[in-house]
Amino acid sequence: MKNFTYYRPTTAEQAVGLLAAEWGQTELLAGGTDLLDLQKEYIAQPDKVISLSGLGKEFASIGEIAPPGAFPPSFTVGAGVKLAEIAGNARIREIYPAVSSAAGLIGGPQIRNMGTLGGNLCQRNRCWYFRDEPTVCLLKGGKKCYATDGENRYHAIFTQGHPCVIVSPSTVAPPLIALGATAKVLGPKGTREVKLAEFFRAPKAPDEREHVLAPNEVVLSVTFGGASDQFLKVQNASYEVRHKQSYDWPLVQAAVAFKLDGNRASNVSVVLGHVAPTPHVAVDAAAALEGKEVTESTAAAAGKLATAGAKPLSQNEYKLKLIEVAVKRAILTAAGASKYWEVQA
Repeated sequence: MKNFTYYRPTTAEQAVGLLAAEWGQTELLAGGTDLLDLQKEYIAQPDKVISLSGLGKEFASIGEIAPPGAFPPSFTVGAGVKLAEIAGNARIREIYPAVSSAAGLIGGPQIRNMGTLGGNLCQRNRCWYFRDEPTVCLLKGGKKCYATDGENRYHAIFTQGHPCVIVSPSTVAPPLIALGATAKVLGPKGTREVKLAEFFRAPKAPDEREHVLAPNEVVLSVTFGGASDQFLKVQNASYEVRHKQSYDWPLVQAAVAFKLDGNRASNVSVVLGHVAPTPHVAVDAAAALEGKEVTESTAAAAGKLATAGAKPLSQNEYKLKLIEVAVKRAILTAAGASKYWEVQA
């Protein structure tokens, strides 16, 4: 690991002032579950490491926003809030179980008690070629993505227009996007709001990251949920398919959110995780369910359409079926019909 200078500012403005205007010179330290690995693997070799542990209470707190007469409420979660705290928050678990369940399945207890919301959103990809120190891939200044023709069983199946076929590693992002979340970001010019659906991008070179932040910007918080015009509860769920239920990365994740008027779904959103370089919004799947009763057959039909546009690589065509199953089960879980698929699917 390269030697570095450690800073612990007490305000977000001080942290921004310490950040360089180019990637690689400085790195932010929240829980450290990703950064320390990157440093030991010589992928990140910063001159300065800036800890965010000294920032104010707002950076590490959860706030519920519920104006009189409004339902459901929205939540603002500081970027420094631990994943375990999100998973264990009773109100989030009650109203937005997609978010709490996704946070609660990340890593093991040690990771969840160190990792933060901001860190999970901004972490680097987990491609084994990128993480391998001697391999000079596209994102490390090379001329090719080795996964395209190499070992790619865990890589993207939505690859159109992406020379790098990584998958977005964030598990909390898909449910947050499905719930219309926005991120509050601080930079040298002040704060700005970024829709989380527009927060991620597919990097193609060493001077790009898996998100749209500038090198000298910091995520302060994420706000999601909010009052419905119809005052209907937002049905939501996140479902993951993985090799094992203990510490493991999902092979496929589906997050859904919709309102039910009677048994008909409206304002449907379906977002897939771990299948594309960014969280993938499955527009066709959402359209298939919009205005229809939520049944086993309509959920299955939405699952099939969620694979529209996929172009699997040589070793990951199996993800197509996993997407169908994950979307179907997420929809039925959100609608309160999970007992059906537990027995039948």
